[in-house]
Amino acid sequence: MLRGAGPGPLRRPRVLAIVSLPALAAYLNRDEETRPDGSVVEGYSAGGHSAPPRGPLRLDERGDLVYGPRDAPDFTRMAALGLPFWIAGGQCGSDQVRRAGVAGAAGVQVGSVFALCEESGLEGGLRRELIERELAGELTVRNDPAASPTSFPFKVADLPGTLADAGTSAARNRVGDLGHLRTLYRTDRGAIGYRCPAEPAAAHVRKGGTLEEAEGRQCLCNGLLAAVGLGRRRPRGVVEPPVVTTGQDLGFLRHIAPDGGEYSAEAGVRRLSAGLVEEALAPV
Repeated sequence: MLRGAGPGPLRRPRVLAIVSLPALAAYLNRDEETRPDGSVVEGYSAGGHSAPPRGPLRLDERGDLVYGPRDAPDFTRMAALGLPFWIAGGQCGSDQVRRAGVAGAAGVQVGSVFALCEESGLEGGLRRELIERELAGELTVRNDPAASPTSFPFKVADLPGTLADAGTSAARNRVGDLGHLRTLYRTDRGAIGYRCPAEPAAAHVRKGGTLEEAEGRQCLCNGLLAAVGLGRRRPRGVVEPPVVTTGQDLGFLRHIAPDGGEYSAEAGVRRLSAGLVEEALAPV
């Protein structure tokens, strides 16, 4: 807990809402049935899924979504709601933790620091390649508007041999056999069916979907499992290719692993908490 952060003593939360802007947090907060115990305010640089930008959809030369000032959360408004909140996205050092406390947050949510540590479940070869490419200035992490079947933008690390590689993606036999991100629909006979834009396009259309919905979608269910070494094995020795997601701010690697070597989760915690314990114990 940071000195002076948040609305008061923290309790263990049961439900946390993930929001991108205070407006959604305020909407959930106005009704006891929807009010969470707190919120994670996730910036658009955070790994995994993120909210789309407000206003017209624009892409830069790399195919990355362009965000603007309207997409930056107002933490003063978040604090005014009276519920604890945590800031996510680029919160990879003690300076960011301090700034979160000044902004009224109860703390930060951190993913990438631990996704790339040696205890992480991410497949070792992928982890090493991510670190080496980032330190060499050769890594691109795009906020891809089409990759996820959920239709939310999804961070994709451009690594060869993964689904971010156009050749690898085109060579993959399009299969959607896990169904973790599928959605319900009502069939012509009134029964409940399931469909996913990342399944074979013909099957998706047959179930009432459209080709436009299926275009560019990747099977995150299979791809993310492959990224932790659990890729499904197909006939003729084919193994599902991975998809790798991480935050877009990996600058912490130059401090925690400047030589590109392995680092521990403990080292990540030390970087996040550097100097904070001493400050908390210092006399007011």
